[in-house]
Amino acid sequence: MTIIIDDAGVGDLLFGVVIGAFRNSTQEFRYEILDVKYFRPPRFNQKEYLKQASKAVFKLLDKLKLKPDEPIHICRGYIFDEAVKDLTKKYGNDRIFRVKVTGEPQYLTETAYLDEIRNLGYRPLEERDKKRAKSFFHMMNWLRKNPDKLRYAKTGWPRLSRYRLFRSYNQVRSKESKR
Repeated sequence: MTIIIDDAGVGDLLFGVVIGAFRNSTQEFRYEILDVKYFRPPRFNQKEYLKQASKAVFKLLDKLKLKPDEPIHICRGYIFDEAVKDLTKKYGNDRIFRVKVTGEPQYLTETAYLDEIRNLGYRPLEERDKKRAKSFFHMMNWLRKNPDKLRYAKTGWPRLSRYRLFRSYNQVRSKESKR
């Protein structure tokens, strides 16, 4: 038995992030959502998403009722850096493995993320993994057409200030937060 942990949506413009956990022996799958607020100023700059990812991992292990000595394979993505430190403190170095997640755990986590963004009304590109830049601009254009959905956009990346859509949105948000 092994629990495999993966993420989906970290590099996408829409929604928060899905953290998925999969037990290979029983095919059990659970997921938690990191709210988009952790990917917006000021929380993004403070990297609060790392703490939240660690909390999500522990919640998932609790939901799956982690067995004594059961190995935990966790995606190499930076979003899990704090989780790996916390897991190592609690369970020791010999149970925690950083891996490239593939197969069913990756598919289920990605599908959960896609379902969440579809719930917003967004229709993702078919080959979004192969066309990351195209997917980003597809999401951005969808947000332009649906400005009421900007609250679901990750706006913490400094480079987004290049785009008028995010400059004006962040200016409005910062005025509101000063009140």
